[in-house]
Amino acid sequence: MSDQPRLKRVLSLMDATMINAGGIIGSGIFMVPATVALYTASSSLFFMVWILGGVVSLFGALSVAELGAAMPKAGGQYVFLNEAYGPVWGYLYGWSAVVVINTASMAAVGVAFAEYLKFFYPISNLAVKEIAIFSIILLTIINIVDVKSGARFQNVFTFAKLGAILGVILLGLFLEGGSTQNFSPLFTDRPPLSLIGPLGLAMVAVLWTFDGWIFVTYVAGEVKNPKRNIPLSLIFCMVIVLTVYLALNTVLVYVLGFDQMIGSELVMADAASKFIGGNGAAIVTIIILISLIGANNGFILTSARINYAMARDNRFFKQAAIIHPKFQSPANALIIQCIWACILTFSGTFNQLITYIIFASWIFYGMSAGAVIILRKKKPDMERPYQIPFYPWIPIIFILFAIFLTVNTILEAPRDAAIGTGLILAGLPLYYYWKKND
Repeated sequence: MSDQPRLKRVLSLMDATMINAGGIIGSGIFMVPATVALYTASSSLFFMVWILGGVVSLFGALSVAELGAAMPKAGGQYVFLNEAYGPVWGYLYGWSAVVVINTASMAAVGVAFAEYLKFFYPISNLAVKEIAIFSIILLTIINIVDVKSGARFQNVFTFAKLGAILGVILLGLFLEGGSTQNFSPLFTDRPPLSLIGPLGLAMVAVLWTFDGWIFVTYVAGEVKNPKRNIPLSLIFCMVIVLTVYLALNTVLVYVLGFDQMIGSELVMADAASKFIGGNGAAIVTIIILISLIGANNGFILTSARINYAMARDNRFFKQAAIIHPKFQSPANALIIQCIWACILTFSGTFNQLITYIIFASWIFYGMSAGAVIILRKKKPDMERPYQIPFYPWIPIIFILFAIFLTVNTILEAPRDAAIGTGLILAGLPLYYYWKKND
């Protein structure tokens, strides 16, 4: 496929940063604080888990920043795993992402978007699926027509959600309704050993809200000055997200306290109702809708670059490697991805698939951090415009967390982990089929 035209570098540093930040800030931050409050029940542990989750995610971002700057090609982890571990591992990641991880996530976010519309209008279950599918198709069309227009769309929605969340934070801090007494208890009286399990569950929930920092590496082949802008976008993104999350959680604890947070299904809406009044829930619902549509645009924009990269290596349908002659986008890759995400949406199996394979994301994340170490030894002369600080400790710490989360999933949900492993390995026959026909 080397004779095919390649994607153009049209994405700026701001585009790359907003793609990542917009992909991370979805619906999770509006629900997960209640779960973390349940497992920690003290200010010190509550904020420690959020800070630790942000730092671990930053360590992952710093690891892939070195890889992305050294190999600024479309496909992200598919490219890194290919280079470090061999083509079969790159393929298994690509297969998992294209068939389940990313497309099922698109379906889930599309359905969540339609479900939140129920706050304003009565919507049937069939209409929820139809709206979800329509939103996926619309976002796909936007990203087919022009890569830059997809990025602009992402920028607008990311700035809108950040501005709205900032507004809620400021109102929560300065309007009546909160109390510093709500930060009590500061410390827990539970025995340290009894905290290991609950803190592990809290950490899993927090890391889910930070997930998405890998997105910019998928579009590395379209980022201007990638050797500088990919690392910077990852660092800027994580600083923005961690700052927003800590500020928002400070407001939630300040307004509600742990007792009210633990019993809340829509924790941010409950907090906003305290200091804004009856319109609080409606305002928060609008913010969540903006967040979801922006997050799904990030998924759609970036994820199609994986099957595009696989097709260029003759590991996927060759049509997916074709760049649209007018729009200069991977149109076929986007269409294939859209069709499968819509099928998953209509079938209703996406949540089940995500449950089965979510732990696989952390296997591949850990392997990507490991790729930093492997390639330092395997290819010491590779140009590395950005090198991870405190090497090798940052990737090692991240790998240990990835191992912990993977093992924890296997112990807590062995059936789901076994099915997820089976889904990943189901890609092997196709790998050998594509390899045979290479």
